Amino acid sequence: MNAVLDRINGYVWGSGLIFLLLGTGALLTLKLGFIQLRLPFLLVKNKSGKKGGFTSFRTICMSLGTTMGTGNITGAAASLALGGAGSVFWMWVSAFLGMALVYGENVLSAKYEDNELKGPMAYISKGLNAPVLSRIFAFFCVAAALGMGSMVQTGTFYDELKKCCGISPAIIAAAVFAVVFMIIRGGANRIGTAAQLLLPLASAAYGILCIAIIISHRSVLSEVIGRIFREAFSLRSAAGGFTGYAVSVGIRRGIFSNEAGLGSSPLLHSTADGASPEARGTWAMLEVFLDTMVCCTLTALAVMCVSPDFSVSEAAASILGGYSPVFLAAELGLFALCTVIGWYYCGATCFSYLTGGRFGGVFCAAYAAAAALGILVSLESLWTLSDIFNGLMAFPNLLAILLLINKIKRKK
Repeated sequence: MNAVLDRINGYVWGSGLIFLLLGTGALLTLKLGFIQLRLPFLLVKNKSGKKGGFTSFRTICMSLGTTMGTGNITGAAASLALGGAGSVFWMWVSAFLGMALVYGENVLSAKYEDNELKGPMAYISKGLNAPVLSRIFAFFCVAAALGMGSMVQTGTFYDELKKCCGISPAIIAAAVFAVVFMIIRGGANRIGTAAQLLLPLASAAYGILCIAIIISHRSVLSEVIGRIFREAFSLRSAAGGFTGYAVSVGIRRGIFSNEAGLGSSPLLHSTADGASPEARGTWAMLEVFLDTMVCCTLTALAVMCVSPDFSVSEAAASILGGYSPVFLAAELGLFALCTVIGWYYCGATCFSYLTGGRFGGVFCAAYAAAAALGILVSLESLWTLSDIFNGLMAFPNLLAILLLINKIKRKK
């Protein structure tokens, strides 16, 4: 079974999708005049939405909650282990071009959405007049939400938790179900409130740890940075052509982390009441920057400064000693919860579209059950399935962006 999934994953995430993602991001970068470089100015210009509605900060916490999950910790380390130090450079490339991608998809979403159609479903169905394709996207999104957005996150958290405590997985699964169900049954308002409280706390604590590790090993920092650039273009990295491991793994993990081009970002930013299309795009760019350029980079530098085997646990232990398993379990738990509840909104929005607004309570319970199931099943196949559905979401979304690219403009 694993071999079959690996083969399917190889087809989905082949050179075609990688070129499509990078090419679309590059086209938008040129069309929008390297809008990524104007991010600080645009952030000052585009402020919060309506008073009493979802503010930009609350929305970005909710959206960042889906991206700054366990992949920022374990995923970044896995990228190093698979693709070497050079994969970090390609994660940066993915993030830079991804900033233009999320700007474009959020602008399109804001232009075409209404009370019934949100995110990519809106611009695929109304902009392209392709309701069947929009339903295909929605189906892939529901599958990705149940897999990557739910089970993978809780399973990764439990893998770390069991290193520092012997609590029965059945008890942990029951607790996960109760917490997740309690939050998501309150809808977007409760999800946004929870993300606004939890994400800054988790991000600050993790960022401080990474910075402390880097400072304490600053003598090797220049060598680490040099290694990233050397291996990004080395023969080892380029083995197999453009889709060599450093390139392929770096881009895949970058996209897995920041989700640029997949279509999840416009679904979440549709909650920003009163925000203009340009404001939504701007805040979405900040989200990608913080997720990959800041958080994943801190992880990579901290790990490379300490561990030859790219072990997050070893890096954390260099500062925290025997307390590192507890700290990492707590961090992964908070990041996982933010991701799970944020992805629920994406999955529920698409599920509602597919079913005409019916069975929302059933999906809520099923999603919480999937989060609990992630504690009890093996992660190996789940990671592969998550990669597959992530990639499948990108195809209809990128097609719509390319066909509607003339609708994407930035204000002077």
